[in-house]
Formats: sequence, C-alpha cells, structure tokens
Amino acid sequence: MASKPEIERKYLIAYPDVRALLAMEGAVCDELAQTYLLAPEGVTSRVRRRRHADGTSTYTHTVKRRRSMLVNDEAEREITEAEYLTLLRSRNPALRTVEKRRITLPYGGLALEIDLYPFWERTAILEIELPSEAAEAPLPPFLTVLREVTEDARYKNECLARNIPAEFPEE
Repeated sequence: MASKPEIERKYLIAYPDVRALLAMEGAVCDELAQTYLLAPEGVTSRVRRRRHADGTSTYTHTVKRRRSMLVNDEAEREITEAEYLTLLRSRNPALRTVEKRRITLPYGGLALEIDLYPFWERTAILEIELPSEAAEAPLPPFLTVLREVTEDARYKNECLARNIPAEFPEE
C-alpha cells in the first residue's frame, strides 16, 4: 500500500436539511461501517464497508500515521468482501464499529463529506480534504458551522469508536 498525505479540516455543524442536500447536483449518500483493527502505537488501521444507494457494497482497508492534527500519511486500498471479513477478525475489542451516513457533494472544486451519526440528532460533522495545508476550506452558506474541530481529538472517528462526546459539550 503506497502512502499519500491526507490533509483534512473537520467542522461540527448543525444537523443539515438532508433532503435539500440530496437534491443538490452531484450529491451521493452512502452508509458506512468503520471498524478499527489492532495496530502498533502511532498507527491507525481500519476496514470500512460502504453500502451504496444501489445496494452494492465496496470495502477498503486503510492505514494512517498521524503527522499532525491536520495531516495524516494514509495508505488505502480497495479489498474484497472476503478480505474484509478476514481482517475483521483482528478488530480492536476496545473500540466499537462507527456507523454513519455520509453525504458527499462537490463544492468549490472540492468534495464536502457530511457525516450523519445515529447517536446525534442536532449535530453532524463536515470534513473537507484539502490540496495543501495552506489551502482555505470553502465553507458553504447552506450549512451552519458551529466550530472547527480539526484539532479536537474527541471528533476523530477512532475516538468516536471509544467515546461519544455530547453534541454541545459547552452546555
């Protein structure tokens, strides 16, 4: 698996109007199940099942090494369902599988990824993968950004697999 940098900003947003988002040109909604595997310190290894709207599924294995809160070295490859099931045998028993719906849509030349979690009713997460650390993240006016959480480890998916933070922790 060849590694490439993943540069991503993450935002806590008010729960969006899902019907309006899905009506936008280019919008796609998939159901994801992300399971974390046992891995050495400093490495995150996970498998993901992505169920598409047409009922088909694709599977990926991802290994990440964090460089900073903004940048990971990421190696990702598509795998077969059989490989996915085999890798699930080495799941990290301390972490739950994170399930979510992901709406992906083009905006400002980038892809917005809006993650809707079953454990939150008033908030969601917006992720924007950027071409460089200096690039500005285009925040769309049709989403209500509550705050940036790129550097808040509580909102990393691996942390959500361990502990789900309150939707509005300052309340």
